[in-house]
Amino acid sequence: MSALRIGLLAASKIAVGAVLAPAKARDDVEVTAVAARDAARAKAYAETHAIPAAAESYDALLARDDVDVIYVGNPIAGHAEWTIKALQAGKAVLCEKAFCLNADEARAMVAAGRAAGRPLLEAFHYRFHNVMRRAEAIVQSGELGPLQRADATFDAPIAYDPNEIRWRADQGGGALGDLGSYPCHALRTLAGQPEVVSARIEMRHGVDAATSAELRFPGGVPGSMRCSMVPDGFDATLTLEGERGRMVIRNYLGPQMGCSFRVTVGGEERREPTEGPTTYEAQLEHLVQVMRGEAQPLTGGDDAIGNMALMDAIRAAG
Repeated sequence: MSALRIGLLAASKIAVGAVLAPAKARDDVEVTAVAARDAARAKAYAETHAIPAAAESYDALLARDDVDVIYVGNPIAGHAEWTIKALQAGKAVLCEKAFCLNADEARAMVAAGRAAGRPLLEAFHYRFHNVMRRAEAIVQSGELGPLQRADATFDAPIAYDPNEIRWRADQGGGALGDLGSYPCHALRTLAGQPEVVSARIEMRHGVDAATSAELRFPGGVPGSMRCSMVPDGFDATLTLEGERGRMVIRNYLGPQMGCSFRVTVGGEERREPTEGPTTYEAQLEHLVQVMRGEAQPLTGGDDAIGNMALMDAIRAAG
């Protein structure tokens, strides 16, 4: 089978690790083109990263016949517009998280994908890693017993800079969109779609610098999520407690950078393995499988709509 050809929509920093690095390690994937907000920037990016072509514009990238998948890596505020345009151009899409600005945009994106008959995945790279897949299997096995509580956090210091998109309200910045989408997604994946009981939002420089919420999962199970761009230090912890056991994963987001995965059942604690491909390698492998018709997307579709609906509800409650 011919190589999967990816076009980068935005000359973004995240694409370097998320797409370019894992693609270079494979012979069945190639990044064929990149587009940026101005042609000069795209050309410079292409030269720096040895990408064969620099498109003159986003529209020009979508028109290329040497691109099968568009990686949408521009700021969140532009995700819906360019994802929909890419799908309408006949391209599959891997869209960075957060998927978009709200659930209404998510519904329009998903509808566009279904109308075009092309795959649309959200780039929740952690979801494809062995650690998260093992966590899902443990929960589904019933080993922990009926769920009693579910909590997740993602705190990561992001220094204020007026040009940093995560601090720009007009670009969809803020802690919830950039960081909070992860704990929301992880909790939904393992515990189901929750209701928002209450939320607290700390605003700085026009965006939410920190957001937390008390949640209620199906069956009345309590839980919480927290995210912050202004914490004392890094924290990405996922905890599920059941009647018979407890699961705690520290750094569920990037196990390749160090991870502790412990399960305690009946007073006996064990360490689950955390080895395997990086989250980005696992994400690209899943994308290849989906494009070959060998797997159904683990993200996107109703999952993406559900995550945006939860984030909308947290904002409304705050």
